[in-house]
Amino acid sequence: MPIDHVMMNAANARLNQRHDLIGFDPRGVGYSTKVDCPEPDSGAGHGKGNKRGPGALTESEARQIYDDQVRGNRACSSFDPAFLGGLTTVNIARDLDRIRAGLGERKIGFLALSWGTWLGAVYRSEFPDTVGRMWLDSVAIPHFSTLAFEKGRAEATARNCSRMAGWMAKRDKTYGFGTSRKKAEAALLALRRDYDAKPRTFTDLDFPVAGATVGMLCAQTGPDWPLTAKALSGLRDVTGTTAPHELKQIYSGKPIDIPPGAPEDFNQTMNRATFCNEDTGPRDFASAWSAWQQRLKNHPLTGDFGKFSAVAGCAGWTLPVTTTQVRDSGTSLQLSGHRYESMSPYEWTTRMQQIIGGAVLTVDDDVHGSALMDPTCGAKVATYFETGRLSNGHCRGIQPSA
Repeated sequence: MPIDHVMMNAANARLNQRHDLIGFDPRGVGYSTKVDCPEPDSGAGHGKGNKRGPGALTESEARQIYDDQVRGNRACSSFDPAFLGGLTTVNIARDLDRIRAGLGERKIGFLALSWGTWLGAVYRSEFPDTVGRMWLDSVAIPHFSTLAFEKGRAEATARNCSRMAGWMAKRDKTYGFGTSRKKAEAALLALRRDYDAKPRTFTDLDFPVAGATVGMLCAQTGPDWPLTAKALSGLRDVTGTTAPHELKQIYSGKPIDIPPGAPEDFNQTMNRATFCNEDTGPRDFASAWSAWQQRLKNHPLTGDFGKFSAVAGCAGWTLPVTTTQVRDSGTSLQLSGHRYESMSPYEWTTRMQQIIGGAVLTVDDDVHGSALMDPTCGAKVATYFETGRLSNGHCRGIQPSA
């Protein structure tokens, strides 16, 4: 991560001139001790169950997905409960402090994005005397529950889809979805409902295209809007048995070629355990199904992305829930939130600030973790760690293509 995220451009690389850049594999992933839960015969995302038709999700289909998920989570959480139960953010924060001590550092600077921001908030709360300066980008939800997590993302996704509709309306001669944001949104919703009612099977795609695919396309970030808009217009105008070229382009991304022996940068078991060990929300089917129905009612275009969107992610997880409280330790803290982002909605940044303090730099884009992608924003990151100067202003970020 120090190489991938910090050394990507000269603005960020200034950090390497004044600091030692240290990355580590948290327990459960990469070179650190880990376990991989065996795949059950059927389970949410892990087996051969989850039979959902290509059209709109039915309650019976959602119930089957939920039941499969319960079985999968029960099997996983009982696979190595002693180890999996220790996969909590507060324990990883303690690991981080042992790394600090092992390096002989009295204080550290901390730079993180996404889930790492929650780790940063916890570390700063648990070890305030060892934090020098901390920057958290694309800030995590401060009180985690799967249903609150999905609700926040659904609301942010709908807002950003509306932005894309406005962008498309300004280019109506190219895409033909209407000359106003409202007209384009109505046309996109009509396209979604058409594909929900009449899913298409193309000879060159290995999955049927239904309304959920249209919803997923409407949830893309600004840099991808030109390709996404062409895929949507292709789905609207297609007449043959082959899929629109742009749709195939989106779904045919080549896997990253990872050299033999390289550490993984993501572990599904660690991800599941860390979230479920701290999920304080309801896990019953009735709550999950009701929340999904409400999301779809509020956001009919983007409220349903596929077969797993109506389930409670930690249903069936048997290990105890760890509740961690974060607080304002008074040490230097810079947060950056992305005004239109859906993965870590902007509201999570301001909500976290209310709890732990700090200043908020608003990045005017929708790209997750992009403070280090844009050299102008990256320069602000480097300046903060050099001088400690906080910012409550704005940064442009990564903008949609012309």
